[in-house]
Formats: sequence, C-alpha cells, structure tokens
Amino acid sequence: MESTGHNNEVQRHQLKKSVVPAQAWALAVGAIIGWGCFVLPGIRFLPFSGPVATLIGLGLGVLAMCIVALCYGIMVKAYPVAGGAFVYAFMGSGRIAAVICGWGLALSYSCVIAINCTALLLLINFLAPGALHFGYLYTIAGWEIYIGEIGLLSLLFIFFAYMNYRGAHCANNLQLLFSLSLVVGVLVLLLGSLTSDTSSVQNMEPFFNEENSPFVSVILVLALAPFLYQGFDTIPQTAEEFSFDTGKSTMLMILSIVCGGLLYAFTMLAVSIIQPYPEMLAAKHSWLTGTVAEMAFGRIGGMILAIPVMAGIFSGMNGYFIATSRILFSMGRSKFIPAWFEKLDPKHGTPVNAIIFILGFTLAAAWCGRPVLVWLTDTCALTAALSYFFTCATAYKLYKKHPELVTMPMARAITITGSIISLTSFFLLMLPFSPAAISIESWYLLVFWVILGVIFYRMRLPELKAIPVKDMQFMLTGDRNSPLLFDNRN
Repeated sequence: MESTGHNNEVQRHQLKKSVVPAQAWALAVGAIIGWGCFVLPGIRFLPFSGPVATLIGLGLGVLAMCIVALCYGIMVKAYPVAGGAFVYAFMGSGRIAAVICGWGLALSYSCVIAINCTALLLLINFLAPGALHFGYLYTIAGWEIYIGEIGLLSLLFIFFAYMNYRGAHCANNLQLLFSLSLVVGVLVLLLGSLTSDTSSVQNMEPFFNEENSPFVSVILVLALAPFLYQGFDTIPQTAEEFSFDTGKSTMLMILSIVCGGLLYAFTMLAVSIIQPYPEMLAAKHSWLTGTVAEMAFGRIGGMILAIPVMAGIFSGMNGYFIATSRILFSMGRSKFIPAWFEKLDPKHGTPVNAIIFILGFTLAAAWCGRPVLVWLTDTCALTAALSYFFTCATAYKLYKKHPELVTMPMARAITITGSIISLTSFFLLMLPFSPAAISIESWYLLVFWVILGVIFYRMRLPELKAIPVKDMQFMLTGDRNSPLLFDNRN
C-alpha cells in the first residue's frame, strides 16, 4: 500500500503495481465469457437469430467494441488509475456524469458476480438433478430457494472474496488459470461436435430466423454487444496496478474482445452443426449446450463440458470481483461514496472494505433467486453502453483540447465513431419499440437503483461541493495537473 499527499492536506492511497500483461488479458477474457457463452446459443442466438445471423452479429459486435476499446486505450494512457470510466466521466464532464457512470457500473459489475454464481446451480442440476434441493425456504418468480443452494453460493462468494483480499497477484493468477481452461474447453467442445458422425453444415439451416428479417436477426445479436463483450473494460479498472507500459493495454483489450467473439462463435457453431438445430430447439432440452456435449462425447459429455463451464463461471465471478472492488475503491478515494471504501489492507494492499461490501451484496443476492438477478443483469448492457459513451466522448474531448497527448492515428474518427456506436447501443436497448429492448421488470429495478443513487448522491453533495477541483483531480488521478476537460468555473 502506498499513500501520497499534497502539503500534508490531502492523502491519496495507491494500489500496488503487480498486474502483468497475461493477467490483464485473462481478467478481460474471463469477465467477457461467463455462463452466457454456454446458454445463449439455446435461449437467444438460435431461437431468435439463426446461426449465420448470429455469426454476423458477433463479428460486427467485435468490430464495434474494438473501436470503443481504442477509445479506452487513449484514456488509459492519459489517466492510468483505478476507476476506469468513472474517472474518465469526471475528467470529461464533471460530478454528475461521474456518479451516473460509477453508480451504474457498480450495480452492473456486482450483479454479474451473483448471476454467474447462480449459473453453477443450473450446471449442478443438469449433472446431478436435485442434489442441492434440500431445506426448501420459499419461491421467488417461480424460482425455488433451498438452503443447500444458498450454502454453496455463500461458500463460493466467501472463497473469491478471500482470494481477492489476499492480493491482486493471487486473484489474477487464479484468473489466468480459469481463462486458459475456458479457452481449451470450448475448443474441445467444438472439435467433438465437428467430428461427430451427424455433423453437417445443412444442420445449420435455416441460416437466418424465418420469423424475422435477416436485418432484424442480426440486430438482435449486435444490440447485445455491450453486454456480450462487457469485461474488456475491466482492464482499465486495474490500470493503476499495471507493472507494464500502459500503451500495451489497447492491444490487450482488442485481443480479449476478439478472443471473446471467437469463443461465443465456436460454442454456437458446436451447438448448431451437430444435428438440425430447429429439431433440437423443438425438443426443448433444459440445457441445449449440455445436450450437444453428450451427443459429441457420450454420457461423459456433461462432465467434459463442466470444466469450461465452471471455468467461465469462476472467471466471470473473479474478474468482476476485481473490477468492482477497484471502482468502489476509486469512488471512495474521491469521496463520491464514503471514504470507508478507500481503506487498503496494510499487509496485502487490497481494498479490503470494498471487498467486504461486495461480499455482503452477493451474499444477500443469493437469497433473491436467479430470475430477479437476470432482470438486474439485463440492465447491465444499458449501463455498459452508457459508460462506453462517457469514455469515447471524453477521449474526443481530450483529442480536441490536448492533441499532443493523443498519438493514436485517426483519433478523431475513432472517438466520434465510438461515441456513435455507444449511443446507438444504448437506444437500441432503451427504446420500447426496439427488437432488443430490455424487459419491463428490468426497468422497474433500474428505476429503483437510479432513485437510490440520487438519494446517496444528494447525501454526499455537500462534501463533494466543498472539495476543490484540484483536490478532486489529485484524488482521482494522483496529479493536480491532469487534463481537466470541462469548464469548472461554475
């Protein structure tokens, strides 16, 4: 743990530099690929879009998110600190933008931890039906809550909290192991499906959903890009801990997005090519990807698939545990939330109170049931798209006001395009007539979270207003002369 100050007036805690490039890549890939990679082919990609439309949508999503990642690369070089888009939003637009971005990401990241863990229950029920169904408590939105399941979830949350408490190096090494296992497992699944006796390209017909136009079929996948590839932005969250040149972060983010897109595509291909996918959808298998693994490898297929699925679940949990603790630490360090979140463990140098808070949130979330968490997670794409916009817009402002700090070729076109992509994604998810609009339940929960955020912000506002802008710059970036891109005279 390091602490810096200015004239002994303002103290600023800093995180240790311990993250190497392989760990940063693994952090992002593990956060991008969770349980969704193994369930979306059967519940979203094939039923609503079709194989070719999904591949096109995934490819366009990779291209779009790589453009956004280029904007993040600009910002990481300018502000290599914990907090990511939260810091960029403040430096570009001020307090309100920062609190919107930070509050939204805190919800988004925390919910992904919980939803990934509940996915483990689906896997266990597929492999050993009813094994944890003891100690029935109640039912929420059709989901039965059992003591056995809550006990397992709680132990997992405590384990990942402890690993993160032990230090970034420990958590990141764990992340690297999970991510490599995930990649190998998906490749094995694809190979098994392709070499099956029944495998045929004809099984992938119709290539586009027959109830939607090809354009709509592609849009339904493309609109999910902020959610599908959310996770690459965990790299900027750990920028303060890089033990390498920040310039490498851009390529690491792009590599993680491309890798994520390939893993989504490979899993979808494995599911759609082994047998005619319309027939498999009509059979209403409880878990289509698991069924395909059994077709490819026999009775042990489920066990083989369990390895990459658990790696995806655990890497998603661990990756977002790291990212969430960093954004809460950054918000606490800048007094947007109580300074309690800023505390670092004296031995391990980790944001211990932020980790305790995340543990408490996830332990409570385990009692809410998976459907409620799914509604919350559906809002993640909205908050992700909004954070992307703040980042791209701030990168554009940085280019306009300080072109000497932006060495990336075609920076103007990249930052403008990234802003347009982010806003388009946001409105595709927000507008009720859009084919990709989020559910009404998700809107109710989002409105509740916004109201809660407004209340907390109003409580913090007197203290925030009393902090001079130069002090806020220092607390956020460690530099009182870091580029401030909005008019702070008011």
